[in-house]
Amino acid sequence: MKRRLEPWDCARELLQGLPGGLLLTAGAAGRVNPMTIGWGTLGIQWATPIFTVFVRENRFTRQLLDQNPEFTISAPQGEGAREILSLCGTKSGRELDKIAAAGLTLAEPEAISVPAIRELPLTLECRVVYRQPQEPAAIDPRFIRRFYPPEVDSGFCGANRDYHTAYYGEILAAYILE
Repeated sequence: MKRRLEPWDCARELLQGLPGGLLLTAGAAGRVNPMTIGWGTLGIQWATPIFTVFVRENRFTRQLLDQNPEFTISAPQGEGAREILSLCGTKSGRELDKIAAAGLTLAEPEAISVPAIRELPLTLECRVVYRQPQEPAAIDPRFIRRFYPPEVDSGFCGANRDYHTAYYGEILAAYILE
């Protein structure tokens, strides 16, 4: 069962949850992959509710988003998601089925092809309406050193050298799985 919401009804919870992590789930070619995110924005663009996610260039999730421009954002309700967020933030979906490894239950979506995650019941279903790679020269230098250190190899899951692509997702459905 789903309790429908307006995106603004859960804005505080989503934005407060970001520093600790939310799940961004993408899916394409028979693969579903959740990834922990700590950056995102919720707002209005083109008179439309939008959730923008930022995905590093080398991530498996970016490949999935480029194949199928839909995603869900999932937030925990209460305690118990720490292990899920840790696993989904430190392992790559290229080598590991994170759904199985974390014991996640997929829930049927309403408006897109990517499922929700029952264990993190607050859900936004989004369709990408715009994408934009970051322009390194336009980023304040103090953020470059902190978030994109050049000496860090970008080949492993926890790498932070690669820049991001911003995916603007039109919010098509918002609900809590009950």
